[in-house]
Amino acid sequence: MENRAAVLALSALAFETRLETVRLLATVGDGGLPAGELARRLGIPQNSLSGHLKALASASLLTAERKSRSIIYRINPPALNLLTSFLQSMCPTEHQG
Repeated sequence: MENRAAVLALSALAFETRLETVRLLATVGDGGLPAGELARRLGIPQNSLSGHLKALASASLLTAERKSRSIIYRINPPALNLLTSFLQSMCPTEHQG
């Protein structure tokens, strides 16, 4: 992951609602959730959630798939794994001595 992509992803996650959204979607698995159900479970208005979902999708942390009249949101595990690896690569390794 390049620095620019990491900054975009970290910026997208720097809001409590967005972090809670990613955590919730991680718990529901591959099926994802429609926007309305996400808003209900998070306890926020759907129009407030819309901007958060857009930011997370722009950072490639979520995928969105239209099904009939709903948009189903899912986490993007490869993107989250890249971000995790990027952050871990900055951690110093322990030296044995």
